[in-house]
Amino acid sequence: MLPIIGIGIVLACVFGGYILAGGKIMIVLQALPFELIIIGGAGVGSVIIGNQMGVLKKIVGAMVKALRGPKWSQRDYQDLLLMMFQVARLRKQKGNLALESHVEEPDDSAIFSEYPRIMKDDFSKKLILDTLRMLTLDVDDTHKLEAYIEGEIEKHHKEEMEPGNALQTLADAFPALGIVAAVLGVIKTMASINEPPEVLGKLVGSALVGTFLGVFLSYGIAGPFAQRVKQIVSEESQFYYVVRDVLLSIAQGDAPQVAVEIGRIHVPSKIQPTFYDIDEAAAELPRVD
Repeated sequence: MLPIIGIGIVLACVFGGYILAGGKIMIVLQALPFELIIIGGAGVGSVIIGNQMGVLKKIVGAMVKALRGPKWSQRDYQDLLLMMFQVARLRKQKGNLALESHVEEPDDSAIFSEYPRIMKDDFSKKLILDTLRMLTLDVDDTHKLEAYIEGEIEKHHKEEMEPGNALQTLADAFPALGIVAAVLGVIKTMASINEPPEVLGKLVGSALVGTFLGVFLSYGIAGPFAQRVKQIVSEESQFYYVVRDVLLSIAQGDAPQVAVEIGRIHVPSKIQPTFYDIDEAAAELPRVD
């Protein structure tokens, strides 16, 4: 919602200010469709040239994500901590082998099946289950586990950043593409050099719309969208770092309450559940085998 409001403010201030200053908006509007085809079409083409199909598909999702915002809420973090509390308690009481049936058949697990939103996230599911599977194989070297988890998160983060980087590259290209459109407009003007001044003035004005549009799209639209996508990816990645912290604490043999608290303190402050929220909710969780 906020990006839509921001776009509205940008459009209102730029074009509203121009009109209030006495500018003739019709010159801009008449040239805008053609300049947009040149600049926007060239920009889209350059993105297609520079990226794989998988990244191109992600760009569409990234634009939706920029409008929607981060997918993890305070409730999701609380559910994650409660789920990991049950895992930690089961391991503490019955050992690594007690986790095996839950890891191998998560859909039938009395723990994981209770948190479908987390399990629907492919990377969360993979990160949690694969790490716990290593524990069931008695891989208790926390340094190896940490290196494994860090590697997985870093790879995932890099892949999720690809759409934002592509949008940033597009934003950086728009001013130059605007100059291309402007040069074409100048060429068109020079071909009409014998026309009267009022005609030449309109042609020059139309040509300058290309420069304006390139800079406007770069710094007013595409650049902020790219920044927003990157912010959301970074914020969503924090969810996986909380998973990492709790899993490593479990691997070290910490008490369930300690493991969960280590994860809780790394939840983003604006959506961080309190210690008492988690403690009270954990006390009501059923015990599983």
